[in-house]
This record gives sequence, C-alpha cells and structure tokens, in this order.
Amino acid sequence: MCGRSRQRVAGLAEDRFPADHEMTPMRRANLLLACLLSLLPAAAHSASSVQVVGLFPNAAVLNVDGQRKLVRAGQRGPGGVEVVSADAHGALLRVDGIERRYELSREYSGGYTAPSRSQLSVARGNGGHYWVAGAIDGQPLQFLVDTGATSVALNENQARRLGIDYRVAGRPMLVNTASGTAKAWSVRLNRIKVGAIEVLGVEAVVLQGDAPSDALLGMSFLNRVSWREEQGVLMLESKL
Repeated sequence: MCGRSRQRVAGLAEDRFPADHEMTPMRRANLLLACLLSLLPAAAHSASSVQVVGLFPNAAVLNVDGQRKLVRAGQRGPGGVEVVSADAHGALLRVDGIERRYELSREYSGGYTAPSRSQLSVARGNGGHYWVAGAIDGQPLQFLVDTGATSVALNENQARRLGIDYRVAGRPMLVNTASGTAKAWSVRLNRIKVGAIEVLGVEAVVLQGDAPSDALLGMSFLNRVSWREEQGVLMLESKL
C-alpha cells in the first residue's frame, strides 16, 4: 500500500515514513512515482504490437513487435502469441491468455508514413515449390516460382490463350532447357500481377511446344521486386 503506513513494534504504533511536514518536495515526488509504477497493469509488459501479415490454412504469419514468423495452429510465436486457428479470412490468436480474432493487416509504423509497398506471402507447397495465382495483362494464370529461370516462361498454348501474338511481335531465339535446345520467341509483356504486386514491361519467352507445362515466374519478374524465403514462406514486396 502506498502513502503513510504504520507498523506495530512491541505493541506501539510508529510511523514508517516521516510526517508529511517533514518530507522534502523531492522525497514526496519519489514516493508518488513509486506508487504510480506499482499500479501499472501487467499488460503493459506484454506485446505492444501484434499483426497478422500472412494467412494460410491452419497457419498465419505473425509480426510481433517487428519479429516475423510463420506459426501453425497450436503453436506459439514471438512474444508467446499462440495461433488457435487460421483460415483465408483471419486468425484466432491467444495473446496474454485472451483469445481475439485478427484480420489480415498491412504493416506500418507510426510517425512519418512512407509510400506503401504491396506485399504477398506464399506458403511452400508440394515438392518444396511455390505456386502463386497471378495474371498477365489481366488474364488469370497460375505461376510456378522458379529462381533458376532467367525470365518468365510460357508455352505456346498458354501464350495463345492469353492473346500474346508472339510469332508476329516476338523475336525468334534458341533457349537451353532441361530437354535440350528449343525454339522460342522473346516478348515483352505489358504487365504481370501477383496478389497486389504489379510489374510493368516484363521480359518473357514463349517456348515452342508444350513445355514448360507450368508458367514460370522467373527472374525477369523477381528482379523487379524484393523477395526472400523464410521458414517455408516466400515473401514478395513491391519496390517503390
């Protein structure tokens, strides 16, 4: 208890602290500060910033006071924050013993607000590969992220479906593939978009035949964004 307290010694009551008129202003201020500090709730020591910056089935990417980690349901992440459940719409987190639902949020800091960067988190799929839904010139397409491919790569059927006139607008060339040398056409795509990240004027190649079976999101796109792999999650972020 703060303020004046009394203590019994051999049946006599005596003051533990000097009388108020004997206290100096500095002494009184120190006692008041000690009282205020003792009343601060324990929650003040808990995580001050909890954000969900990526969502996957039964897993979420948490950012707790700047520490980012993929946490699966039933596990704890930075600051002891536990993921109870997660789906495409949000995550149920247990923070300091209290359950609360969090929606996907953008990361930001107080004070000066810099121009926002679009972000995308992609969980590693079967075979250790990263698949991402995107679009070329507004036409939807599923990409396989391939850091070993020098450029975005499509087969002829994919290019025709997307309306790319590669034989007229493209430049004929030969490329080396896992199956050997193949005929291809170098083209320039107006725009590629994955999530909220859009890159304009992307170099690509259209290969003759049915290979590659999956559209490859290669380095001609990845070099135009910031990206990193962390604990089974590929983080993509637009450049300003």
